[in-house]
Amino acid sequence: MLAIGLDPSFADLSAFPTLSVDLVRAYIDDQIDRLRANGLDTDSCLVDRGESAERVIEQALQSKRYDCIVIGAGLRQPPELLPLFEKVINLVHQLAPHSRIAFNSTPADTLEAVQRWMAVD
Repeated sequence: MLAIGLDPSFADLSAFPTLSVDLVRAYIDDQIDRLRANGLDTDSCLVDRGESAERVIEQALQSKRYDCIVIGAGLRQPPELLPLFEKVINLVHQLAPHSRIAFNSTPADTLEAVQRWMAVD
């Protein structure tokens, strides 16, 4: 399982006054731990908002075969991230066509996103 997301230090959290970079990072770490505790070999791929994001994601996708790839909500919003989101989708389509794709809705429901597409207890 590969979790691709926007590194919280690059996220614009101004629309979410109850969130901080540290809190979002803690949610992400907790979700990775939950996935692993449920028997899923899980890697995390956090990226910036710039050109290096594509290269980092490409390297992660080429490193091994993943049964499921979760694309985090932070890459889908705000609207100005649409070009980066499209790059992510196209990289997954090109480099991991066999993988299931899941989307979380918050940094705290990644396991549930995976469970929709994979047999996970």
